[in-house]
Amino acid sequence: MCGVLSIYSPQKSVSTELLNKGICTLHHRGPDNQSIWLSDDLHVGLAHARLGIIDLESGNQPLSSHDGTIHLVVNGEFYDFEKIRRDLEADGAVFKTGSDSEIALHLYERKGVACLSELRGEFSLILWDQNTQTLFAARDRFGINPLFYAEHNGSLYLGSEIKALLAAGLEAKWDIDSYLHRSFFYQDFTLFAGIHQVPPGHFLIATPSGTRIHQYWDFDYPTIAATEHVDEQEAISRVREVLLDATKTRLRADVPVGVYLSGGVDSCAILGMASSLIDQKISTFTLAFEDSDYDESATARKMARHVGANHHEIPITQTEIADNFIDSIWNSETLCMNSHGAAKYILSREVQRQGFRVVLTGEGADEVFAGYPSFRSDVMRLLGNQASSEQRLRDTNKVTQGLHFLNSMNMNKTLFERFFGFTPSWIPPLMNIQDRISDLLSLKYEGQNYSQQAVFRFFNGLNWSKLKGISPLHMAMYGVSKTALPNYILTVLGDRMEMAHSLEGRLPYLDHHVVECVAKLPEQLKINSSFVEKYVMKEAVKPFVIDEVYNRSKHPFLAPPSIMDQKQRFYQLMQDSLRSATVRDIPFLEHNKVLKFVDGVGDTPQDEWPVAEAILLELMSLYSLQYHFKLSE
Repeated sequence: MCGVLSIYSPQKSVSTELLNKGICTLHHRGPDNQSIWLSDDLHVGLAHARLGIIDLESGNQPLSSHDGTIHLVVNGEFYDFEKIRRDLEADGAVFKTGSDSEIALHLYERKGVACLSELRGEFSLILWDQNTQTLFAARDRFGINPLFYAEHNGSLYLGSEIKALLAAGLEAKWDIDSYLHRSFFYQDFTLFAGIHQVPPGHFLIATPSGTRIHQYWDFDYPTIAATEHVDEQEAISRVREVLLDATKTRLRADVPVGVYLSGGVDSCAILGMASSLIDQKISTFTLAFEDSDYDESATARKMARHVGANHHEIPITQTEIADNFIDSIWNSETLCMNSHGAAKYILSREVQRQGFRVVLTGEGADEVFAGYPSFRSDVMRLLGNQASSEQRLRDTNKVTQGLHFLNSMNMNKTLFERFFGFTPSWIPPLMNIQDRISDLLSLKYEGQNYSQQAVFRFFNGLNWSKLKGISPLHMAMYGVSKTALPNYILTVLGDRMEMAHSLEGRLPYLDHHVVECVAKLPEQLKINSSFVEKYVMKEAVKPFVIDEVYNRSKHPFLAPPSIMDQKQRFYQLMQDSLRSATVRDIPFLEHNKVLKFVDGVGDTPQDEWPVAEAILLELMSLYSLQYHFKLSE
C-alpha cells in the first residue's frame, strides 16, 4: 500500500509547495518514492508516496494513459490483476509497467466509473480525466484503505491521512458536533472540522460545477422470506473454497509475506490455509503479553509448530504500550477504547524491522461470520432467553467481559425498537461510555442526551431498503459492519497501525467474494442452534487448524488493562497528561471535571474498571490529538 494526495482547484492554481508538503507527511506510507504531477493549467495536482510490493523497478506513480489525458494514483492492491491484465491486453491495452495499479487506468478508459465492479482488493484511488474535466476518487468496499476529503476556499483536497490534508493547507480544528454525536464512529465524519471520509463502497466525482458522492457497493443480506435452504455440507465446502481463493490471491507479492498470528481461529485459519497453498515456510508474528489472561502466545506457538512456520514471538510490556500510546493515536487520528492499537503499532514496527512489507491479517471475520458475543446474545434474547443472553456475555471469558458494559444510563429501548425492532447488544456499551463522558463536558455543551441523538442520526442515515425484511442478526451485523468495522477495527487495528511502519496488511476475510457468499447463507449457519458463533467458518477451516484452536471460545485481541493500576507506567502517564495544560485547550472538556474524575480513579470498584478504563483511554486519545495537532475550536 502507499499514500495518495490530490488538490483540485478549478478556479486557481495548485501550489506545488503545498502538494509536496502534504505528500512528505505520508513518507511512512511510501518510503520508496514520492512523486507529484500537475496539470498544464495547474488546476489539478496528484501526489504519490510508494511502498513497493509488486513491480519494484517500474511501478512508480502517478500513472498516465498513452495519450496523456488520464492520470492516476492508487493506494492498495488489486488481486487477480494478471487475469484482468491479459483480458485488457487482448482488448488492445498496452501496459507501461508490471504494476497491479495500472489495470485501474485501462479499466477506467473502457468502462468509466463502472470499472469499480471489476476491482478486487483493498484500495483507494484518485484519477483525473482531462477529457471530461472530472476528478474521480474511490474507496474499497469495506473501508480497508482510508481516503479523506475536504472542500476549502474553492479547492477540493483528498488524501490517505488527515495529516496530509493539514500539511497541504487546511486548518486543524475540532469537529465538536462530530465528537459529541459520535459521527466519527457512526457516520463518515472525522474529529477534524470540514474533513470527511469517502465512505466505504463509494466514489467521489468532482467537476467545476461541484462534488458528488455515489455508492457502488453495499452489504446485501437476503430477506427472511427470500432466504433459501442450503445444504450445510455444501455451504461449508463453498465457504472453504472462497476462503482458500481469497488467501491464495493475497500471497502474490514480489517481497516476502508474513502472517499475524494470535491464538484465535481467524488468524490460525489464515496460517493453515496459506501453508496448504505454498511449499515454503511462512513467517508468523505473535505478541506475548505479560498478563496470562490476555496472552495467546502458547496457542499461537502450537499452531505455528503444527504447520512448520518460522515463528517469531514478540514480548511486549505494559511500559512499552504506555510509551507508544500517544504516537499510535497520532497515526490513527481517532479515539481508542483499549490500548490494543498501541500493541498493534509495536507489533507492526517489529515485523517491519524483520524485513517484511506484507502480512496477512484476520480482521473482518467476526463481522462477516457473526463472531462477536453480542451477536450471539441477540440471537438468544430474540429466542426468549434474556437472562441467559446477558449471562453469556458476562461469562464468555475474562477478556471478552471488557467489551460489554451492559447498562447505559440513558438508554431508551423504544428508540431502538422503533428502528430495529430490538436493541442490538453492540449499542449499549458505546452509549454507556458516551453518557459517562458527557459528565466531563464544559458548561457550553453539557445537559444534552448526545448518545441517543447520535444513534438516532445513525439510524436515520441508513439505507433502509437494505434492512427491510432481513433477520435481526443480519440487521445487527449490518450495523457493526457500517460503523465499528471501518471506523474503528480497520483504523485502530488495521491500516493506520501497519502503515505507520510501511507495512501492508492484507485481509482475506474482507474479500468481496467471501462476503457476498457468506451474506446469502441463512443465519443458522452463522450462529447455530447450540449458539456456536461463526459456525460455518469454523467448520470450513477445521482441516487447517489444530483442535485447541477449533474448540477455543472467542478471545478478542485486547491489550491488558494497565491505566487503572497505580504501579504501571500507563497510570503515571495518564495522571501527567490529563493534568496538563494541553487538556485545558480541548474546548469541549471542563478541565476541573476531568481532574475530579482522575482524582477518583483510585477509588473505582474493580467491577467498574472496564468502563473507567475506556473513559480514561478516550481522554488520553483526546489529549494525544490535541498534543500532536494543536486543534482549535
